[in-house]
Amino acid sequence: MGERKSIEGLSTEKVSKVLSFVMSKKAKDPLVLDMRGKSYFCDYFIICSGTSERHTRAIYEEAIKLSKKNRLKIHHCEDDHLSRWLLIDYFDVVLHIFNEEARRFYKIERLWKEAERLTPHQLKNY
Repeated sequence: MGERKSIEGLSTEKVSKVLSFVMSKKAKDPLVLDMRGKSYFCDYFIICSGTSERHTRAIYEEAIKLSKKNRLKIHHCEDDHLSRWLLIDYFDVVLHIFNEEARRFYKIERLWKEAERLTPHQLKNY
């Protein structure tokens, strides 16, 4: 049990770092979904939006650059080359970066509506 708790602490620390990376590029409407007990493949989703192709791409590239700089291991990245939906998988945390239109279309927050939602402000006290 204690071992799981330390893993959860590492996951929330990683979430905070990744959120700071995307917010450094002024990502829109950031949201964290607590996927523990809802998904077998990760503990948290981070979802955010960019206002344009250029903005979405800048968020993605900054997250990758700062992840490497901060020695956060990336499992894999998915890039649709149109910057509609970009994804960075950190094993226990998955970052989804959408353009605004794609976020409305895919409604990933609704797809995982049973997951607890955390705003960046709530996460500081989580």
